[in-house]
Amino acid sequence: MFRIVMKRILDNWKSYRHRFVPWIALNLRKNERTIRQVTERSKDRLVSDEVVSETLLRLFRALLRNDVAHQGEVLRLLPASTQTRYLSPETTEGPDKGTIYQAYEPILFQSIRNPFVFRCIDHVLIDGNDKGISKIVYRSCSGRDRLGPFSLSDITWLTANTKNPLAVGQYVNNCSNERAANVCYQEYDVPEAFPLELRQYLPNVDYRHDTQRPLRCVVLVALRDICPGEELFSNYFTIVH
Repeated sequence: MFRIVMKRILDNWKSYRHRFVPWIALNLRKNERTIRQVTERSKDRLVSDEVVSETLLRLFRALLRNDVAHQGEVLRLLPASTQTRYLSPETTEGPDKGTIYQAYEPILFQSIRNPFVFRCIDHVLIDGNDKGISKIVYRSCSGRDRLGPFSLSDITWLTANTKNPLAVGQYVNNCSNERAANVCYQEYDVPEAFPLELRQYLPNVDYRHDTQRPLRCVVLVALRDICPGEELFSNYFTIVH
């Protein structure tokens, strides 16, 4: 029984330690190549928000037309996979997905044994877990946020038949000293003018419906040429000087 209890404690610690600041501070320097460093917050963007918006609009319009051939031209990424056909530097992939929590909102129970919580530079959290409490919360918030016949978020990523085949960011592995990052995460706020009929493909929803902030998304941007069949690796940690 003691061994079982200790194993559970150890498993929970392995899941939690990446959000425990003292552990991060002590261990990051052991793996220098896993850290992405930027001189200031504004330098964290490799491509402009305008380019990200244009890319997403092209993809979502193609999805709306159900034009599979054009979908492949837009982002050149295999659907529902973390392996590529071909990506050139600064190519943008679809958004990471999940429920968005502002820094002051509760996420304790959702975060337990949950490795899919993404922390933005401004402490906004995105819970990309598709199981348990996280799944229930996302479904509830997505069902709440409708405008007449229009759905304002994509709920199909919780199923086997997703509307947006490129929302796979939470499955990209962290890089290592041996395998350098070839993509990076970039935060993106959806502009207010984003077309209403295309919001159904955004796999993100705010925990609170009355938040005054733009909808937060996180996209993947290629850091170099990525060859066919190459696995994607990102930096889980970004340090802003």
